[in-house]
Parts: sequence; C-alpha cells; structure tokens
Amino acid sequence: MAVNLTELSLPQLEGLKTQLEQETEFLTSSIGQLKVVQTKYVEAKDSLSVLNKSNAGKELLVPLTSSMYVPGTLNDVEHVLVDVGTGYYVEKNVNDTKEFFKRKIDFLTKQIEKIQPALQEKYGMKQAVIEVMNIKIQQLQSQQASQSGTTKA
Repeated sequence: MAVNLTELSLPQLEGLKTQLEQETEFLTSSIGQLKVVQTKYVEAKDSLSVLNKSNAGKELLVPLTSSMYVPGTLNDVEHVLVDVGTGYYVEKNVNDTKEFFKRKIDFLTKQIEKIQPALQEKYGMKQAVIEVMNIKIQQLQSQQASQSGTTKA
C-alpha cells in the first residue's frame, strides 16, 4: 500500500520518521553484529596458517581467558576442535576447517548483502519524510507570517 506523504499531517509524518529511524537503527545494528561475527570467522580461518609441520613441537601460549594464558606445546598440527555452536565442538582436519570457515564467511556476506538494500530503502524513505516535513513546516511558517502581516494592517 503506497501512501502519499504530502497527504499526511505533521504528527503523522513525525511518527513515520520515528518508525523509520528505529528500523534503520535495527538494520544498522544487525549488519554490525553480522560483521563482528564475520570478522571472528576470518580471524579464525587466518589463524589456521600457523598449523603446519614446521611449527609442530613449538611452544606457544594457550589462552585460558581473554587475559590469562598458560605455556603449551603444539603437538597436533593437522586437527583442531571447532565450535559449531550451542556448546558443541567437532574435531576437523585443517582443510575441512578452512572450508567450514569459508562457508560461514560466505553465508554472513550474503546475509549482509540482503540487509543492505533494505537499509538503503528505509534511509531513503526517512529522507523523503524529512523533506516533506520541512516543506510543510515552511508552508506553515509562511502562512503564519502572511496572517500576522494581514492582522497588523
């Protein structure tokens, strides 16, 4: 259902503008969250590069928390445990893991690409509403100025 913005009153336009602002904030937030997850997958995929035969047996720091590490030795450079969600971990070889992360990254990229046009559309609609509001405000101001000019005369 198409609505002619010029037929709406200022309060209706204000309500529509508020709704569109909320929708653009939500879509922007969603894209931001998807990008954060995507970055984590990219970093995880990139970190697999240290798993090669030349690094077998080398010492490294193993994170216990985000700020606490313990020394360890890299024994198995061919297998990793992958968090596949909801607390489940699956042992995979390095190549399968790279493919897993690539699929996740591609999926997130497609989701971002789906949301982007909706965000642009909502933003364009919001700009149109603001333009109509400004025109209506100018019309009201000019009417008030002409009315106050006629009452003085």
